[in-house]
Parts: sequence; structure tokens; C-alpha cells
Amino acid sequence: MQRQLNLLQQFAGAFLKDVNLGVFLINTNFELVDISEMACRVLGLNKEEVMNQSIEQIFAKLPAQHRLVHRNILEGMVVRNHALSWTNNQERYELLLDSNVLRDDDNNIVGAYIIFKDVTNLRSLEEQVQRSDRLAMIGQIAAGTAHEIRNPLTSIKGFLQMLRKTLQVQGMEKESGFTDIMLGEINRINELVNEFLLLSKPKNVTYHALDISKVIKEIFPIINNEATLHSVVVRYEAAGQLPQVIADSELLKQVFLNICKNGIEAMVDGGHLVLTERVDVEERIVNIEIRDTGPGIPMFAIDKIFDPFFTTKDEGTGLGLSICQRIIHDVGGHIRVSSKGFGTTFTVGIPYP
Repeated sequence: MQRQLNLLQQFAGAFLKDVNLGVFLINTNFELVDISEMACRVLGLNKEEVMNQSIEQIFAKLPAQHRLVHRNILEGMVVRNHALSWTNNQERYELLLDSNVLRDDDNNIVGAYIIFKDVTNLRSLEEQVQRSDRLAMIGQIAAGTAHEIRNPLTSIKGFLQMLRKTLQVQGMEKESGFTDIMLGEINRINELVNEFLLLSKPKNVTYHALDISKVIKEIFPIINNEATLHSVVVRYEAAGQLPQVIADSELLKQVFLNICKNGIEAMVDGGHLVLTERVDVEERIVNIEIRDTGPGIPMFAIDKIFDPFFTTKDEGTGLGLSICQRIIHDVGGHIRVSSKGFGTTFTVGIPYP
């Protein structure tokens, strides 16, 4: 019996150390008895500092509704496959959580356990497939109707320009102003049609080995000029010699310019925009982090920002980030976003051979 107990204890120790699961063990005083290494990594905890501490003290900085563990777990509440999001040091995780109580031989509650799995990649893949389907449908519609839209618009625009000249000659400035407004709206429709067309597979795409640092340096003056207009300071943190990736340089420029422009425009009272290069050798990915000090993205919006037509801007089309995501997905990469209510970080990851 003692040997079996020792074996179970050894298994429990090895399980907490080696398993790729987040595990919490708590006693009836709502204190942490043990925690797995994966849970410490995902939640940003130091095991030595949190052991035997009250769960409420460990998560004291978080509002009650955002805490991972709640006291009512000790009352027998069972949780199965509860989905939640967790942000740790600008890294966002999608978790699936299970919990239950632990009972002794007399059926008395002696503690509880919480187990969670990191399903970030699975959720990301599922969302990617859904968005790709929507973008493909929109692209097909756009490709089939673009000319039908543009042809009448071109005629209307031409006649309006002639009308404007006639009104100006006759001194009808007020009426001429009306034509300026209509011409501006026609231009907006044309721009929207252009963005529609970008959602379909772009033509003349040239994939080749390239240095992302060189791409960023070529567009940095444009980013800097835009930032200056909004009283934003831009800093570029290069990583030195980056591995080359396979992509189209012009499309990458479009991605980085779009994300940087969004970040700059979000900082209405000025701020800082930081571009940082990192290499994940284990995953063989070059990561470009674009971090701003703006107000952040509301929780209700953060899961929708890549959806076609979703925008928080008064004059935005909601297609920019959708197009960026499609461009990066086409080269096998990813775009991830994290925001804690102050500042936002976009991470563009592109694999290298």
C-alpha cells in the first residue's frame, strides 16, 4: 500500500512538472498547494512566490470577474470546457478550463483542482478558416461586379465634372460645392471597390526570398512622416541579421504600413510606436511586433478586428486588417493582437525555411 502511495506521489510530481497542461491544486482555505510549470508560464507566475498563498492574493490585481479561479469552486461547482482568454505580457492565450472538488474517503471536500489547456493555435486556425471563407466569397463578388460598378461611376463622375465647370463659369459657387461633395463620395466608392478587389487573389504576386529588415527600412520614412503629423515618436528596434523569408515585398509593405497607420491614428494625443524584430528559432518564425501606446482595443472588439467590414473608425471600410491577414496567411504566417486596455501590440509572424 505504501509503495502504491509513493508511486502515486511520484506520478503526481512528474505530471505537474512535465505535462503540457495548466494545473492548480488548492486546499479548503483557498490556498495554492501546487501548480504546474505550464500554468506558471501562461499566467506569468513565479512558483516559489505563489506557493501556499491565497488565490485571492495571487490574483489581487485583477477584477473578480477576470480571475481564473473563484472561491465557489470549493462549494462543489463543476466546470467543463469553459473557454476564456488570458493576456500575459502582451501575449494572448485562449484556454479551455475544467475544475472539480477533491473528496476524501468520507466524501468530505478536502480541496479542488483546476486544469486548463492552451488552445490558442486551434482557435486561431478555426477563425482563420472562417475568415478565409468570408473573404473568398467577398472577393468573388467583387471581381464579378467591379466593372459593373465602375463603368456607371466613371460616366457619373465625368458628367459631374462637366457640370461643376458650368456652375463655376456661371458663378453658382454653392451649387458647385454640392458637386464637389458628390465627386468626393464617388471617389470613396471607387476606393472601396479597389479594396474589394484586393480581397480576391492579387495578380502579379512575386514570392521570393527577402529580408524583412530591408522591407521595413524602405517604408520607415513614410511611417515616420505619418507619425510626425500626429505627434507620435517612432522607434525601430532591429534584431541584426534576420533569416530570409519567402514573401512578396510590396504586399508586406502594405501590411506593415496599414498596421502602423492604425496605431498612429489611435494615439490622438501623441505617443510612441515601436517596431521590434524577433526571431523564434524553435518555431522558425520571424516576428515583427508593432506596439503603440494608444487607448487599446475594447474587449468586445478585439475578436472582431479582422472580420471584413468591422471598424471603429468613422470613415473606415473595415477591410484593411482583413486584407493584411489574408496576405500573411497566404505565406503561412499569422497576425496576432493583444491589448490590456492601454496600448496595443500586433505581432506579424512569417515562417522562414
